[in-house]
Amino acid sequence: MDATEIFTALSTPEGRADPYPYYASLHDLGEAVSLGPGAVAVVGHDAVSSVLRDPGFRCSDADTFEMVLPGWRDNPVFVQGADWLLNLNGSKHARIRGLLARTFTARRVAALEPAIMRMTDHLLDSMAERGGDGSAIEFMHDFAYLLPVTVICELIGIPEPDREGFRPIARDLAGVFELHDPATLPAINAAAVELLAYFTGLAAKRRADPRADLLSDLVAVSESEDGRISGAELLHNMTLLLVAGFETTTNLLGNGLRLVLQDPSAGAAVRDGTVPASAFVEEVLRYDSPVQLTSRVAYNTKVAGVPVSEGDEVITMLGAGNRDPRRFTEPDIFNPLRSDPGTLSFGGGAHFCIGAALARLEGSIAFRRLLGRFPAIAAAGEPVRRDTFLLRGFDALPVTVVG
Repeated sequence: MDATEIFTALSTPEGRADPYPYYASLHDLGEAVSLGPGAVAVVGHDAVSSVLRDPGFRCSDADTFEMVLPGWRDNPVFVQGADWLLNLNGSKHARIRGLLARTFTARRVAALEPAIMRMTDHLLDSMAERGGDGSAIEFMHDFAYLLPVTVICELIGIPEPDREGFRPIARDLAGVFELHDPATLPAINAAAVELLAYFTGLAAKRRADPRADLLSDLVAVSESEDGRISGAELLHNMTLLLVAGFETTTNLLGNGLRLVLQDPSAGAAVRDGTVPASAFVEEVLRYDSPVQLTSRVAYNTKVAGVPVSEGDEVITMLGAGNRDPRRFTEPDIFNPLRSDPGTLSFGGGAHFCIGAALARLEGSIAFRRLLGRFPAIAAAGEPVRRDTFLLRGFDALPVTVVG
């Protein structure tokens, strides 16, 4: 198969279920491959890293929407998306990222560790209670979703009674990142409208009664006179932060546990300290990335020797770069103690994931305590993988926690 045929195969059910053999075929063709006029896929680790760190490559923003999405302003999700941090460039991106980054400094994230431990242990207690008689537990809902959503909701300031209902709405909204079927757009727009209405109401409550949370802080900033963030920018990015704050970490937890269920020795190594939990998390991120790709808008240059022109789409294949044989020894082997670590899963450059340190901390705490608490954890049926490509994870992962 040529590059275009391989890339097309990645969009099939088989490709979404297991993209890695297709990535291997792309690697055989080079670090970057043309997909026809106006599009290039970048699969080599160093080439992906170079594109993400090159400020000449831009994210798709409102100007791009005007060219490629006629009528985009008729869709609430794109109106909101035009303000999302991941769709901003230049000074606007720096301005909003600077405000949000205050919540994710190394010091603030480290200070969350005791709270994350408490949340983790509470969820593990609930799992032990439900599964103590050998009954199957649905790990994705009962733990992998609830832990990161609890953490991000605590940071934002979302009341506890409101949290459980977010998963289906956020799942619908996350469909905008896949959008291979236009028939899903009404549900995506409906989710965008619902979440915006929710945050509009919550912001009004925080305006009247501020709390020690991110939303209260940003409401105060939006009402100041320095113009650092508008009310719409605030609300739109709260929607993004909620979805991004748990979707990827949920997938990290599910993908990591699936590896342990397939190879219990991997869990035993974390449990006995042979493999630090942090190293296990890094290798899960590399081996089965929760985010498989991102994209940039090109300028006139070359990527790994392949010419690109102003306005071309450059698809940076994070999952492929993480399995690049030029960069990693035995890239298709899961090895948390490898001497050549280094994941692209959080992106790079100005758009490096703002929540990377928090996701790593949550994952390290979760796996250390989960595997220590339940040494006999085992699969209780076939997992159900999400039928998505960009966001890679599971819908269901049934387990038992007692032997």
